[in-house]
Amino acid sequence: MLSLSRNCVVRVITRLRSRHYCLLYSTSAVETASKGSSSQITSQKTQTNEPFAKNLFLGKFDKEILVYPEFSDKGEYEELGQMLRPIERFFTEGIDSRSIDSEAVIPEKTMQQLKDFGLFGQQIPVEYGGLGLNATKYARIAEITSMDGGIAVTLAAHQAIGLKGILIAGTEEQKRKYLPKLATGEHVAAFCLTEPSSGSDAASIQTRAVLSEDGKTFRLSGGKIWISNGGIADIFTVFAKVEVTNSDGEKENKITAFIVERAFGGVSNGEPEDKLGIRGSNTTEVFFDETPVPVENVLGEVGQGFKIAMNILNSGRFSMGSSVAGILKTLLGYTAEHATTRAQFGKKLAEFGLIQEKIARITVMTYVMESMAYLTAGIIDEYETPDCSVEAAMVKVYSSEGAWAGVSDCLQILGGLGYMKDFPYERYLRDARILLIFEGTNEILRLFIALQGLQHAGKELKELVKKLRNPMANPSLVFSTIFDRWKNHKNPALTLRLNEEVHPSLKIEAIELERGVLRFQKTVEVVLSKYGNKIIHEQMDLKRIADIAIDLYAMTACIGRSSRSYCIGLRNADHELLLTKSFCQDAAKRINDNIANITLGSVHNQDENYRQIAEMIFKNGGYAAEHPLERNW
Repeated sequence: MLSLSRNCVVRVITRLRSRHYCLLYSTSAVETASKGSSSQITSQKTQTNEPFAKNLFLGKFDKEILVYPEFSDKGEYEELGQMLRPIERFFTEGIDSRSIDSEAVIPEKTMQQLKDFGLFGQQIPVEYGGLGLNATKYARIAEITSMDGGIAVTLAAHQAIGLKGILIAGTEEQKRKYLPKLATGEHVAAFCLTEPSSGSDAASIQTRAVLSEDGKTFRLSGGKIWISNGGIADIFTVFAKVEVTNSDGEKENKITAFIVERAFGGVSNGEPEDKLGIRGSNTTEVFFDETPVPVENVLGEVGQGFKIAMNILNSGRFSMGSSVAGILKTLLGYTAEHATTRAQFGKKLAEFGLIQEKIARITVMTYVMESMAYLTAGIIDEYETPDCSVEAAMVKVYSSEGAWAGVSDCLQILGGLGYMKDFPYERYLRDARILLIFEGTNEILRLFIALQGLQHAGKELKELVKKLRNPMANPSLVFSTIFDRWKNHKNPALTLRLNEEVHPSLKIEAIELERGVLRFQKTVEVVLSKYGNKIIHEQMDLKRIADIAIDLYAMTACIGRSSRSYCIGLRNADHELLLTKSFCQDAAKRINDNIANITLGSVHNQDENYRQIAEMIFKNGGYAAEHPLERNW
């Protein structure tokens, strides 16, 4: 049992109360410290939150975020465990993932069992026949369903994006009509946005919807590609352009979302795509040929489609953290067993330093993505309309890249076994590759993270930036700002006192986090004053800004989680401290490097070299260097 100071416990209890969580500590120390406290604290959800990640760009840090979220009711926790046990048993014993991968189809019997578990209605409210799970519970189930990539994608395409628009923007009539059958899986949903000419650029879609003369029906025509569940779906959320008249009396095309039933007619599919991974999921082209869609099936309002599409995509990304953590935990178990039983040169693989390093890095990445995912889920669950699209994007970027790196390293340790189809390992690698592309490519999401944060900061720093960009008219301000940046460049005054909010064992990590936040604030000011609105064209610096923000959020999640684990005496809490310390040490180095590359510019980084190299390749149509055997001197 971990020793626990009374001051630490009382501080945590007090702060958790302010966030409307109850403590489920089982240690006698906690019970003593919390004597007389309420066993359960409940509260109505507040409407929305101050955006934590966006505020990092201003050097603002909500200390309450360091109180890691947890269930407020022990019965709720036990109920989730009862729900999970049969699902987990089914995924470990009742699914033939090798057959699903080779045959590229999920058997009907398996699909029916998924429906019987209620997995097609996880986040659909109970009043419409669903399970009514919150974000935290949804993320927990995703850890299990991710054990088979094809099934995970089928379920996610159905509920995370396929029907999510109805939950977000649907009328009460639309919800009553469609959600009950979607909840049971009697109807399957698909999300139809991507077209041959529009991938990440959703605004360039060509599918059109024309209103009939009587104003009762839209005629939908166009084609969508790479639609998950496209060949098996009964209900489609489709995005198309509609001609409208603006306030100036001019005609313009506005993206609009529609709920489309296959039964409306005019809906057809291409052949299922033969994919690298997630082969069990159904992916097809979907064509709409003068499909009649009643006006009451407009989702939201005409012209709101782009906003609805972004809200749908933004709302589901956080669960990728728990999904990938589930994958890596499973694969890490296989790999650790192999390393402890396989001998080379008279020693077990587990005794070799290079193997230990790989195992440690995979473990740290898994802990980080899991910590980020459940912190984000906790934020989503606490508010009616949470502002955490940036946090969700951060989870997606870190987790998808961590999946690819982690699975690859596992295969490296497994050696030849990892390359053979008789074993599941190579399938995990093929399945993991899509994660860097799904739900917004990581390149686009990094720009999203950086630009959302800079836009948020720019509103508050507008006057300062305006003056700094006109130094001749504001010489004293420019001089004082430059002096302040020079003085606080590497060691800013630590005014946030974050180390007082966590267990003393994490003092160094909390100080590094605070130093990173404050230095990041100054870096944001430098970037905005240097580029202004033209920052949108500086993609390499935007990438660095996004990576700094991701590392800061990840450090926050890990420090808060491991501090809580140590304070309440969780099993292996000292191991969690070590994971956090390891990650924070590496993250702090990356933050320092990225800040240096931003502030020192092309003198320090390689942006200009990379630009010239790429231009030569594009000009030449490929590799441009002469072959070394082309000729002699």
